[in-house]
Amino acid sequence: MEMKELVALCKKRGFLFQSSEIYGGLNGFWDYGPLGVELKRNVKNAWWQDMVATHNEQILDSGAPSQYEMTGLDCTIIMHPQVWKCSGHYDLFHDFMVDCTESKRRYRYDQLRGRWVEAKGQRIFVLGDPAADNWDESIHARAMKFFHLRGKDEGELKWEGELLSLEKIADFSQVLAPEAKHLGTLTPPREFNLMFKTIVGALGGEEDAAFLRPETAQGIFVNFRNVLDSSRVRIPFGIAQQGKSFRNEITPRNFTFRSREFEQMEIEFFCHPDTSRAWYEYWRNRRFQWYTQLGLASEKLRLREHDQDELSHYSVGTADIEYAFPFLPEGEFGELEGIAHRGDFDLRSHSEGKLVNRNGKLEVELNEKGKPKHRGSGKDLSYFDDQTRERFIPHVIEPSAGADRATLAFLCEAYDEDECPDENGKMTKRVVLRFHPRLAPVKAAVFPLVKKDGMPELAAEIYGELKKHFVTFYDEKGAVGRRYRRQDEIGTPYCITVDSQTLQDGTVTIRDRDTLQQYRVPKDSLVAEISAKMV
Repeated sequence: MEMKELVALCKKRGFLFQSSEIYGGLNGFWDYGPLGVELKRNVKNAWWQDMVATHNEQILDSGAPSQYEMTGLDCTIIMHPQVWKCSGHYDLFHDFMVDCTESKRRYRYDQLRGRWVEAKGQRIFVLGDPAADNWDESIHARAMKFFHLRGKDEGELKWEGELLSLEKIADFSQVLAPEAKHLGTLTPPREFNLMFKTIVGALGGEEDAAFLRPETAQGIFVNFRNVLDSSRVRIPFGIAQQGKSFRNEITPRNFTFRSREFEQMEIEFFCHPDTSRAWYEYWRNRRFQWYTQLGLASEKLRLREHDQDELSHYSVGTADIEYAFPFLPEGEFGELEGIAHRGDFDLRSHSEGKLVNRNGKLEVELNEKGKPKHRGSGKDLSYFDDQTRERFIPHVIEPSAGADRATLAFLCEAYDEDECPDENGKMTKRVVLRFHPRLAPVKAAVFPLVKKDGMPELAAEIYGELKKHFVTFYDEKGAVGRRYRRQDEIGTPYCITVDSQTLQDGTVTIRDRDTLQQYRVPKDSLVAEISAKMV
């Protein structure tokens, strides 16, 4: 599948639109259309149902070290500025960027890739366009243009090695930037803070500065004591949250994969330090299984442990669940979710002040006067176990998933093209979205076979009953075969047809999107029939 085909389908059928499109759009921001909002809501609902709402703390879950509790939270997008100073975001939350002095464009240092090529006695490193669907095609086109070659002369290009990140290139003097005509136009990389700054209050002074949250996690940590005292939960337990986050990405790209406004689905799981490694392994495996159960192919997923040099300064261990998105080069994967063993870093930071790692030990960072650089709340965020009579700072395991990235992955996985008979029995190409029934934006479509003999009235009655339970679509326009195709293209798993036999015995035809099989069931059992498939 070419990514451009999916992007075109998303706009055509109302899954996703460019934000503010009538004004030329705003890079890094996306609007979910009528079908997209249902799909994303289904992804979020599936996560909440599976992780929180249906969790039974009385039962030992498979693979879990012990029984545990789950609860939820919904925190504000704007929080006290000190939250981000103690968490480290104020000082450390940045990416390295490079600027092109010729095109005046800015790029993320770690997202630029290119290849060495030689032609006409000159050897240069050509960078591809980070927004392009295909790196190799982009790099090839840039090289042809730079050396003023025509198609018949492309054999003059002598390529060296595979794609390389710009991070591997020490000297930029022979680098051709993505939109430059000359070499050596990139500046050395420098830090760029990713938080969106805003103002709270009417006066608008610097003392009123605040930030749109770059993650939902910190709202959970600063409410740890509130949840503990109000909910009577006992360790081990998790607090889950879904919500918007904002990061001022330098080069948003690849559709909704990297956006400036996005939604997260996060759990902060608090446990005893002695059992934290076992809980880390449990959540790592459980979250991987969740994606496969909802239809992501296992060969396109991988669970990758971070190398030591990738870990955050506080991290005990981190694993990423990654998916082979079609916009990535062959063999590469993009992050869907991170599962991090954060130790006691967060609760200690918000209690004592911003922590730094000194010789493997977390200590409060001090300023030039020997005082904490960023003071904590001073609140006691330890946990007292009244059964063991032990007091300790809980360790935290954090499964952090992106709702937008998960939605995009399910879209990519669902997209398929095959052949099936049209209304005349002729085999023709069919575009179909093979969503898991739980995720499909529309669960069922109801058709009267013809617009007469009482069929539309009976179909409308069935439609009204189904709509009480599922998102359902009613269509009586065109041949039934065309109506099937329209539903296949938006991923509707079941189409229900009211025909002359329905008028006689009260049965309807259900047609399965994936198998194309048709079978009859009593119209009064439709709700139970479709509900049974939503597992």
